[in-house]
Amino acid sequence: MTDIINRTDLTFMLRDWLRIEDLFEGERFSAHSLETTEAMLDTAERIGSDLLAPALRAGDTDEPWQDENGQVHVHPKIREAARALAESGLFCAVFDEDKGGMQLPFLAYTAAMGILHSANCAAAGFVMLTVANARVIANAAPGPLFETFGAPEVAGETFGTMCLSEPHAGSSLGDITTRAVPAGTDDLGHRYRLRGSKMWISGADHDVTENIVHLVLAKIANEDGSLPEGSRGISLFVVPKILPGGERNDVAVAGLNHKLGQRCLPNAAFNLGEGFATPEGEAGAIGWRVGEPGQGLPLMFQMMNEARISVGVSSAMTAYRGYLIALAYARERQQGRPVGERGGRQVPIIAHADVRRMLMAQKAICEGAFALGLYAARLQDEETVAADADAKEAAGSLLGLLTPIVKSWPSEFGQTSLHYAIQVLGGSGYTRDFDVELLYRDNRLNPIHEGTTGIQGLDLVNRKIRRDGAATYRRLRERVEATLASASGHAVLDSSAQAVRSAWQAIDAAVDVLLGLPDDAAAAGHATAFLTAMGHAVIGWIWLDMAALASTVTATAQGEAARHHLSGKIKACRYFAQFELPQIDGWLAPLMAGSDAVAVMTPEEFLGEAG
Repeated sequence: MTDIINRTDLTFMLRDWLRIEDLFEGERFSAHSLETTEAMLDTAERIGSDLLAPALRAGDTDEPWQDENGQVHVHPKIREAARALAESGLFCAVFDEDKGGMQLPFLAYTAAMGILHSANCAAAGFVMLTVANARVIANAAPGPLFETFGAPEVAGETFGTMCLSEPHAGSSLGDITTRAVPAGTDDLGHRYRLRGSKMWISGADHDVTENIVHLVLAKIANEDGSLPEGSRGISLFVVPKILPGGERNDVAVAGLNHKLGQRCLPNAAFNLGEGFATPEGEAGAIGWRVGEPGQGLPLMFQMMNEARISVGVSSAMTAYRGYLIALAYARERQQGRPVGERGGRQVPIIAHADVRRMLMAQKAICEGAFALGLYAARLQDEETVAADADAKEAAGSLLGLLTPIVKSWPSEFGQTSLHYAIQVLGGSGYTRDFDVELLYRDNRLNPIHEGTTGIQGLDLVNRKIRRDGAATYRRLRERVEATLASASGHAVLDSSAQAVRSAWQAIDAAVDVLLGLPDDAAAAGHATAFLTAMGHAVIGWIWLDMAALASTVTATAQGEAARHHLSGKIKACRYFAQFELPQIDGWLAPLMAGSDAVAVMTPEEFLGEAG
């Protein structure tokens, strides 16, 4: 085991729990096996251990910078690591073979990405953004546009970004003002000139690759020059840094954002149409439309939803790395003596009850969160290989329901886990001698990335549960009930199963209340608390599902280490059931009581100002 991954646990989740081998029996993934999956995981672990993890501190200390020509540079160690990733074949893992890909399951790719995120979540962002970018182009523009811009991304020769937010419009995308003016057609399709500004663009510029492919949301101007109102007027465009002929496009980084964490991945304000010379000598960045006019937001949400799952995995594995560091420290650090003993030798701090409590919390959070991310990836594969439309819709809708939880629960509770990691190390935890303080800062960005926790709450409550009358929620409940039935045959899981059952009964009652509210506005004030509560219930279910399997295979486990791993799963499930699930009732209490405490507070009352 390295300090970035426990392969024993990863193998358990992939092979035993999620049964990745079943995917290889179908035609789509028939060229692969456990051996090819392990080879990719070995590659990720090697690059993670040898290059990404050693570059973590350097990339944090020496941030990206701009030279006098506006070119952004990253730390040489980050550049070396990113290029090694590009050469490794990880970029092409999930693409179809006819697109230059390996056609591996998304589950295998997500596991490999988890290892990279554990090593250095910011540097792993180069891969995540590029793969998601190229998948949008491959799906929506599979012809010349993909061959020109997407194929080099699949090959790792070009990196990609997603450009949504603007200085005046963060998550309110209907208010964006970047404009696109038609500029004819060419061999690549419908061409436009774009002008505007984008903000918070990760990977907007760097010196890892010569070219960068930007996916840009903009509005096509009406004939009178005005812009359509609202999100339905948004279209999507491919805007490269370097045009196919080798000329520089009219794009520029206006300035770099100096972040709390994840500093090695450049994040910038980004301008289109500042007046760079272009082949026609006109201002305005050249871009090609992807898909139909006005369909930009649905297309971009393909990338956004993939990115949300990636953020959840990133959060889980950043916390996972912190847990491994804290565990190693607790086993080595000698301090104090057992309660009631005054003399004798000091003991490792893991012998102290409160340290074990904090380690148990970390294990329950980060392993549960990683399992959830892998489960979401398995659903994505189920959707891809579904035998019919009904099965495809079932997997897709279930993935959609879980996505706001996959994104938000690991990012929020990963921070709690990292809080415990720092606490276990004591004074050393908040110094730069150990990486836990850096991981804490890195993960703090994730509750904001790809839609804040509050936005995820609104998505879950109003778009996912209320909109379909909880039909997809009930489909999820069927899976929960199947797990409860499976656990019923194991006496060691009785108390855990009862806690999970009670938790979901509380969620059921809350869903009924949400469905009975008069409108989405009435539900908004309770959305985040419900998201937190349901997230806990989902993790409790995930833990029970893994514990039921662990209890089943314990009798045939080979070796003491294997038995300890399985018993550790069962005890972590018990911990989560007894310490974490009881909090659900408290989070749901205001909703169940019909509280309007949030809604009635006026802006003036926060500081006692005049209206």
